[in-house]
Amino acid sequence: MEIERKYVPPHLPGNIGEAPFKELVQGYLCTDPAVRVRSEGNSWYLTYKGPGLIVREEYNLPLTEESFRHLLAKCDGNVIRKTRYLLPVDNRPDLTAELDVFHENLEGLLLLEVEFRSAEDADSFRAPDWFGKDVTGDPRFQNSSLSKGGPVPHVPQE
Repeated sequence: MEIERKYVPPHLPGNIGEAPFKELVQGYLCTDPAVRVRSEGNSWYLTYKGPGLIVREEYNLPLTEESFRHLLAKCDGNVIRKTRYLLPVDNRPDLTAELDVFHENLEGLLLLEVEFRSAEDADSFRAPDWFGKDVTGDPRFQNSSLSKGGPVPHVPQE
């Protein structure tokens, strides 16, 4: 089960250069339901994600690099390339903010996700100001939607 909230920060935080990061490549074989292949360094996965915006089923199956490349070639839409930074969440040592900086056709897009242990924790969470606009309920910001192409979604900051 995946339980997360999603935000569009107005800019990169000042401490981004100190944060651990990983490079991700992912593509979608299907977007409804979401069936994705992803590489994270020397790890490769096939992921199924059920419907939903905050709480959704998620299953990961390991792949070999060869099977990842084979399936990636069969993906529809855009292949997503992004750098994911792992950042602490103010006053919440139990949480990590995953800040995605998108590249290529999604250049300029920043998305930040926080995963929770329960829906109640997600509902009661108060994000620090630097997280920006909460877009959890906006399906345009799901990676499966972003893979379909079109303009990068824009959300005015509050």
